[in-house]
Amino acid sequence: MMKKIFINCLLILLLNLHFPDQVNAEKNLDIYMNDFYTKSNEASQILKEIEGEMKIGIRIKVFPRQIKAAKLGILANESLIKAFQIAGTDPPNSAIEASNVRWESLLNDCKIMK
Repeated sequence: MMKKIFINCLLILLLNLHFPDQVNAEKNLDIYMNDFYTKSNEASQILKEIEGEMKIGIRIKVFPRQIKAAKLGILANESLIKAFQIAGTDPPNSAIEASNVRWESLLNDCKIMK
C-alpha cells in the first residue's frame, strides 16, 4: 500500500519537474513532498526501534514514542494531501484514509494504555 503511494508521489514529482511554468508550485510541492518523506520515515524508524527493543525485552518509554510516531504519520499524510492538491491531481484517498486509520488507532490505543 505504501509502495503505491510512494510511486504515485514520485510520478507526480517527476511530472511537475518538467513544467517550467509552475516554478512556485514546484517549490511548494517539493516542500510538502520532503515533509511527507521526512515525517513518514521518522515515524517508521521510531516504530522499528521500538519493535527491536521489545524483542529483546526493553520497554523504555514505548507509549510516548508510539504517540510521537503516530502524530508524525498523521502529519505526513496531511503533507501528502497538500502535495497532491498543489500538483492538481486527486490524492489516493482510500490509501491515505487507511493510513490515517492505522495511525489514529495506534495513537488512541497508546492514550488508553498510558
